[in-house]
Amino acid sequence: MLNSIINLITNYYNSLSYSELISFGLIIGSAFVIVILERIFPYSKGQKFLREGFFNDLALYTIAQSYILGIIIFGGIIYYIDNTTGLSRLGLFANVPIWLQLLFFLITHDIYIYWMHRWQHKNKWLWRIHEAHHSPKKVDWLSGSRSHAFEILINQTIEFAPIVLLGSPPEVIAYKGIISAVWGMYIHSNINVNSGRLQYIINGPEMHRWHHDVGKGRNRNFATKLAIWDWIWGSAYLPRPEKPKEYGLKTYFPNNFIMQFIFAFMDSKARKKK
Repeated sequence: MLNSIINLITNYYNSLSYSELISFGLIIGSAFVIVILERIFPYSKGQKFLREGFFNDLALYTIAQSYILGIIIFGGIIYYIDNTTGLSRLGLFANVPIWLQLLFFLITHDIYIYWMHRWQHKNKWLWRIHEAHHSPKKVDWLSGSRSHAFEILINQTIEFAPIVLLGSPPEVIAYKGIISAVWGMYIHSNINVNSGRLQYIINGPEMHRWHHDVGKGRNRNFATKLAIWDWIWGSAYLPRPEKPKEYGLKTYFPNNFIMQFIFAFMDSKARKKK
């Protein structure tokens, strides 16, 4: 299995373009900085770097699953839609400045994610493909990558399909991907951040770590990049200086990667710990 993963990573590197390598390098560099900050300014002191589930989250969720889903989303779903409709050839966003496109897609997708995320916590079927994300008992820079394949398939298709279909240049996809990846690591990071009033606008670990709390914060703080949506729509929760005491799920959840995928489709009896 290890050799297969190594071959997968090697083939992936060989297939990357120069711009994709630069994007990949920026994400790796950002992860390195965040890890160092976690060691220097820990939110939860004494939290181990190689915590439970680290290998699954890095090798299987972050690398293997992301690689496979990337092929399905871009080479399958989006390609099929565009090839069928020909929308990208209209170049509707071709003359729009890149910075304005990026701002537009960041805000619109962030609003979508807020409401989709909130719905996932309300709907028992959508919760099944979201609970994997809440299963880590320790929250850090890597734990945010643990998401069910179907959840990623839905959200990233909706994130990137409009960019392609509106005829945006590849740079917009690259920049949007970098921001999403780095911001995802940041809001889950074990960094003791106090951003003051800025937390009313920009989201960070202060609020999002409460979202992974087993108790009071679980059904609050649904925003990702912009915390303002939680404050506007009444779902914000930030009881400073109190901190969450426990993360994870109250119910049973398997440790095995394959079982974590299958678990969402099991009946209620089979989902109970034996």
